[in-house]
Amino acid sequence: MKFEDSSQNLRGRIWLVQICVVLLLTLLGVRLYYLQLVRGQYYAEIAQNQRIRLLPITAPRGVIFDRDGHPLVDSRIIYSVILSREDLRGRNPQTLVAALATALTVDRDILRDRFEQIASQPAFESILVKQDATPGDIAWVEAHELEFPELRVEQQPQRRYPPNGLLAHVLGYVGEISPEQLKQNSFKDKGLRPGDVIGQSGLEQTYDDYLRGKDGYRKVIVDSRGRIQDEIETIAPQPGQDLVTTIDLDLQEVAEEQLRTSATKRGVIVVMNPNDGEILAMASAPTFDPNLFSERIGTKAGRAEYNALLNDPDTPLLNRAVQSRYPPGSTWKVPMAIAGLQQGAITLDHSNLVCGGGIQIGNKFTRCMGNHGTPDLKTAITKSCDGYFYRLGLKMGIDGIVAMVDEFDFNRRTGIDIPNEVISMTPSRELKRKRQPESPDWKDIDTVYASFGQVYDVITPIALIRTIAGIGIGGNLYVPHFLKELRPVNAIGPFELRAGRSFQPLDDSRPNPKRVSIPEDFHHLVVEGMWGVVNNGGTAASIRMAGFDIAGKTGTAQVVGLGKDTGKNKDHSWFVSYAPAYKPEIALVALIENSGFGGQHAAPAVRRVYDVYYRKTRNEEPPGALPVAKTPKPEDKTEPKKAPTEIARNQ
Repeated sequence: MKFEDSSQNLRGRIWLVQICVVLLLTLLGVRLYYLQLVRGQYYAEIAQNQRIRLLPITAPRGVIFDRDGHPLVDSRIIYSVILSREDLRGRNPQTLVAALATALTVDRDILRDRFEQIASQPAFESILVKQDATPGDIAWVEAHELEFPELRVEQQPQRRYPPNGLLAHVLGYVGEISPEQLKQNSFKDKGLRPGDVIGQSGLEQTYDDYLRGKDGYRKVIVDSRGRIQDEIETIAPQPGQDLVTTIDLDLQEVAEEQLRTSATKRGVIVVMNPNDGEILAMASAPTFDPNLFSERIGTKAGRAEYNALLNDPDTPLLNRAVQSRYPPGSTWKVPMAIAGLQQGAITLDHSNLVCGGGIQIGNKFTRCMGNHGTPDLKTAITKSCDGYFYRLGLKMGIDGIVAMVDEFDFNRRTGIDIPNEVISMTPSRELKRKRQPESPDWKDIDTVYASFGQVYDVITPIALIRTIAGIGIGGNLYVPHFLKELRPVNAIGPFELRAGRSFQPLDDSRPNPKRVSIPEDFHHLVVEGMWGVVNNGGTAASIRMAGFDIAGKTGTAQVVGLGKDTGKNKDHSWFVSYAPAYKPEIALVALIENSGFGGQHAAPAVRRVYDVYYRKTRNEEPPGALPVAKTPKPEDKTEPKKAPTEIARNQ
């Protein structure tokens, strides 16, 4: 009886086990069916992706040339240490900071920042550990591939700029895109990632979309340690477009040399073709080394160098041509002269006004640097008579001066194709109300100040040279620019042809040129006055070039009140000009900060630039200055031209 019960229990247990086995096999079969047939493709791709890597090939940026085809900026190949986040297998990269910083001589804080910035990015994004790796760095990575399988060494292009800060403010520099920039709408649709290098200043920034190429990639098979076993496919990168600038390197070098050897070593020189707006040279001093940002900014020493630039009281990172504003002084007299004629405040036949050694307005006497009697307009420009222009300003009134400002675009940006241009500050009733709310009403003394380029006038050098150049050619104000040509790039693989192009104003709504209507006889009279500044005993007679007549205007811009002009309170020295006077080919503006009289400092600097230009275009040595007494006035062999206005103060 007990035996039968035991037998039945055994059979029941066996039956139960069989049922369990069948159920388990059924579940296993269902699971296998699901994994292999339903989700098979998905898991196959995961397995494949664990073996396949896409290694980016960074595209080189386009080369930047001067107008004669000399390379100014190019890229060299360097080796960089890269960390693949996919090969970390869940480890936090921050745990590697100490070891990598020590072994590869990388600043820990910089490396930690890089790891933090990329933490929110997809896992396939790699991290730059060290740029420009040394042979010792490369050997260390290879020797420790078992310990650090996530590290690899890649070739990458690195930007290379001219030495000694040449053209630094114009060319600009590149740098890694910042987390803040990645969030900006202007960058969101460009496919940029952390670690990507973009233009951060100058032409590198303005034309970044053209200079930056399209990255390629290598599709490779890796083993369990992340080592490359085979290469499946290579997509070559498409280089960026080469950029040909309008820069004349010979003129640029002499302009920078004049600033380096100037009295204060601070200032700006701009050289422009008045007939199309091409900038031939732009020098701003002091300057800086843009290689800092492409080569050294990722090091502790590089960060210290950058901080020193930021804290330098002479502001070397500032492009004084477009980012600084100065009282124009007597250079303001040129646009005032044109506007006075246009508005009927003076006429060709009746342009004489009293100098009086200055002018009395209420209890304030504003002096002239001389006593010129009752000069006509031409003489007032040549001799830089302040008293004349005080009275001309009063005849025009503030509304007339504001109209002049508007006509010559002093209240707008010029549209030059480098970033961060500021707008000149010009006289108006609104400006006085903002600056002097305790005495908001515009008065005659304010008009006097506004008429000679002081108190209410601070102008960018680029705005001033645009106006003077426009006056020189009779009234066409061109948009100043550096772009001569963007060269095309052929289609490569999946990347389409990138077409070439010439300069087009960044603001396509503004006319280029802007036409200012200046009757020929008005223009001719003002040019004669400017011609006399250099050629007829005026304030820049020392720079005269016989046979290559310079028309110019000096300016001495007061920084503070009289009697306090020492050090950085000393007057600024201006000189604006174009040549030849009656058929301009070239226009220049020079400002030497806190150096004093314009004819003594800025004008000689300009003369040396003219010397280089003359040698290049005439293939002979430039003529020296002749005694003023023996200087015959040249015959005007061309028809008088129209022209805008200028800015000035006594010299």
